[in-house]
Amino acid sequence: MAKQLKLLSSGQIIPTALHQEMSRSYLEYAMSVIVGRALPDVRDGLKPVHRRILYAMYELGLTPDRPFRKCARVVGDVLGKYHPHGDQSVYDALVRMVQDFSCRYPLLAGHGNFGSIDNDPPAAMRYTETRLNALSYEGMLEDISESIVDFTNNFDNSQQEPVVLPAQLPILLLNGCSGIAVGMATNVPPHNLGELVDGLIALIDRPDLTDEKLWEIIPGPDFPTGGEILETEGIREAYRTGKGIIPIRGVIKTETLVLEGRRPRERKAIVVTELPYQVNKAGWIEKVAYLVTQGKIEGIADIRDESDRTGMRVVIEVKRDTTAKKVLQQLYTKTALKSNFGAILLSLVDSKPCQLSLRQTLDEFLKFREQTLTRQYRYELEEGRKRTHLLQGLLIALNHLDLVIDILRHAADGGTAKVQLQEHLEITPAQADSILAMPLRRLTGLEKQKLQEEFSQFQQRIQELEILLNDRHELLKSLKKELRSLKRKYGDERRTRILTPKPVSTKPKEPKKEIEIKNEKVETPKSPSKPLTLFTPQPPPDKAILTVTKEGLVYWETLEKLSKIQPKTGEDYPVYRALIKQQEQFIAITDHGKAYPIACQNVPPKDSHIVRLMELLPASGQRDANKIISQLFLPNPKQNLLLLTELGKIKRMTSEELSELTNRGLVLIKLKEGDKLHRFNLTQTGDNVIIATSSGRILRFLVDEPDIPLMGRNAQGNQAVKLRYGEWIAGWVNGRQMQNLILITQYGYGKKIPVNLFRRGKLGDLGTPALQFKQTEDHLALITLAETDKTLILPTCQQRRLTVEVDQVNEWGKDGTGDRLVKLQSGETIIK
Repeated sequence: MAKQLKLLSSGQIIPTALHQEMSRSYLEYAMSVIVGRALPDVRDGLKPVHRRILYAMYELGLTPDRPFRKCARVVGDVLGKYHPHGDQSVYDALVRMVQDFSCRYPLLAGHGNFGSIDNDPPAAMRYTETRLNALSYEGMLEDISESIVDFTNNFDNSQQEPVVLPAQLPILLLNGCSGIAVGMATNVPPHNLGELVDGLIALIDRPDLTDEKLWEIIPGPDFPTGGEILETEGIREAYRTGKGIIPIRGVIKTETLVLEGRRPRERKAIVVTELPYQVNKAGWIEKVAYLVTQGKIEGIADIRDESDRTGMRVVIEVKRDTTAKKVLQQLYTKTALKSNFGAILLSLVDSKPCQLSLRQTLDEFLKFREQTLTRQYRYELEEGRKRTHLLQGLLIALNHLDLVIDILRHAADGGTAKVQLQEHLEITPAQADSILAMPLRRLTGLEKQKLQEEFSQFQQRIQELEILLNDRHELLKSLKKELRSLKRKYGDERRTRILTPKPVSTKPKEPKKEIEIKNEKVETPKSPSKPLTLFTPQPPPDKAILTVTKEGLVYWETLEKLSKIQPKTGEDYPVYRALIKQQEQFIAITDHGKAYPIACQNVPPKDSHIVRLMELLPASGQRDANKIISQLFLPNPKQNLLLLTELGKIKRMTSEELSELTNRGLVLIKLKEGDKLHRFNLTQTGDNVIIATSSGRILRFLVDEPDIPLMGRNAQGNQAVKLRYGEWIAGWVNGRQMQNLILITQYGYGKKIPVNLFRRGKLGDLGTPALQFKQTEDHLALITLAETDKTLILPTCQQRRLTVEVDQVNEWGKDGTGDRLVKLQSGETIIK
């Protein structure tokens, strides 16, 4: 006792307030329950107990092609290795993963009694058998290893268990999840696999996809028991905020039954074929019968369960003095035939409970899947390089077989042979070890051929993996390919019907009018919402052709007059033509990156320089009038504005940025000192932007969020291409991957080259050499798309205009100078 008092008085006791200790201890307990038991991880959608069950079965080898094993064996392994809790809680979790009325896509297959929708209990674990389902094995466990996902020690540090499974599908949304933690709960509804895959692919292709478009692809939950969702407002609220009430009801039909007896008589009946999710059929029938006996539901003569293996069928006979409609209304209001599903999209993100929207949940999964794919490919690349290295050593040995045999014959021991092999064959220690371990059958000709084929296959796979790891676009393509494959194998039709129809726009689409002008298609532009109303004594007719020349002359012509006009001669020639209306406006862009509106009503029928039209604008417009670089109509809302500066900066912005355009102009891009706007284009998501430098380098970007992100008007843009000393931007085009380019140098050499020869680049890349020059002082002068039956007009420094037919230009690869397309005079060069 004295020793105990001495110990207590030695300063080991830390005084702590009781309320602080209780608060800290309870918080630790709450977080332990939240993270370790009750809430699923947003990445693989599983709670720890489900994850441990699946991994234990994977370790036991219970794959879909293997025989079933007793559930007691699985539960024992889970308890002994990973989950030191009650065996009944583990078995209950296992049973739920087998039940097709609890999980939309069961993760386990079972033999025996695993319960029913009537809430019948499952048989004891010593009687039932189970194994992994094909979806869970292929979509969650097939590629699991420490190189792909993180592992941690189990409860007694005797072995490792995965922190998360490398799920290829968002299991959290696929099967849903429910759980009650301390102070919070989750209740995620299940969804259709095909719709989730389509939503994921849409988010990969268009990260800026609106919520409304995403909800069209994933319209709502898809419960395993079917049913009907009455309205979409609750779904939208749940998808938008992560919490909402979704009203669902069972599926019924009315039948006329013929009752047997002395006098056969007819009676109306309500037949229930589907119940709302998580409604116990036997309990519901018992509830209805109780309410009938209590007089709270009237008009029911009899109720019986005629369900069998083919499906659910609950028959409710209606009395003669009432109608089926009245009885059904009572069933909806007083029983669970119509109920609410309280959706709460709560899950663990970085071990913290977060309430996520539908988009956030999918984004978190895509981020996780991209990480696991990267780790998987990186590991496969490392192993492939190791194997290729060893195969290379074996092939070297087979090519110098006599020398290898001689070294082995005269070597004193294995160590000496290894050193001599390294010296004579110039190989590494690992290669020498593989040669010494090579069996004699490898010396046959057939085995040598197999080694060579294996070496070639590994080399090809290594190249593919390097592309996947270095090009995020290719990595996402691989991810989409896997998703589509899983959809083909395991996708099925929606079971739950959504009764509220999707809103359909009643506004008719305006057909596009096209007119052929010198082999160039020009579309009718969209009219602005607020057209300018500047006065002009001679406005153009309602259908006229606006023409802008290279030197900035602007005029309109009628369709009849256009066919009679000869092309201009000399250095000036038309560069833009479009069908216009009186109440439209086009935009003039200056090299300072500023946009001004020009009213079509002010365009005269004869040549007038655009400067005169800008003199009608405020002083700021007049100062920039001599620096016009592009003219275009207000773009379609689906189009983006793409700007490229002379120093290689690129910027993408939405057409909505032009909604504030006034006569004083609008700054589209902030330029650094010494930089100017080189070109301005209209583009859409999915287009290919091809930029060419004067030295013949080509860069190809895809117009999407990862490559060229959307920015506001005040942004400077990103560096698209690194320009070397004395190099400049030669031009750029918008095109598709299956089109061809025309490249022409200032000395008249040119060639046609497919766009798909150039890999998709990243911002700031140097690009790919696409053209060589016969003279060192030559450079690329023109890049354009190769359109069939089109004639190229090539202006020269001596004010000549040479023509080249596109169909006569030969196709080349990335190497070579191309063909001589035009004959130039002494000192003459092609200019822009």
